[in-house]
Amino acid sequence: MRHQLPGGVTLLIREAAPEDAAALLDYLEAVSAESEFLTFAPGEFALGVAAEAELLRQYAEAENQLYLLGLVEDAVAAVAILSASTRARIRHSAELAMSVRRQYWGQGIGSLMLDTLIGWARATRIITKINLRVRADNERAIRLYQRKGFTLEGTLRKQMRVHERYFDNHCLGLEL
Repeated sequence: MRHQLPGGVTLLIREAAPEDAAALLDYLEAVSAESEFLTFAPGEFALGVAAEAELLRQYAEAENQLYLLGLVEDAVAAVAILSASTRARIRHSAELAMSVRRQYWGQGIGSLMLDTLIGWARATRIITKINLRVRADNERAIRLYQRKGFTLEGTLRKQMRVHERYFDNHCLGLEL
């Protein structure tokens, strides 16, 4: 799916493939240095290219998981992931994770990525619930999730520690 962004830039949203592994690892290392809202810091994402490629292959084969890339000029600008179990009792419930490169914040990429993920989840007829955790002080992300229909389901105290300071995480959910 192609979308026009402000300034005439085109965003291509597509499913990640194993051959995207190296570019994706570069993206994750870069984005980890741009935001302290993520659960990992620079140098902490330890998968190698082969392991990342295998992970992407597994996502592509799963009927209730999706790994999306948002590309601007063939470079990874955003990632959105839905992870779910194969176990019958919980395969309907997916976990959402998403990040956007800082240079693209405020351009609607997160909204487009979420719309794509939610639409895909509904179409599976498997996923009926999407859950996510977001740092409680990440007001911009929380507003986006609420606009998409997510509601606050609880708060986990002291879930992140950055520079010796603790932060709470909100648990949000969307029933499809």
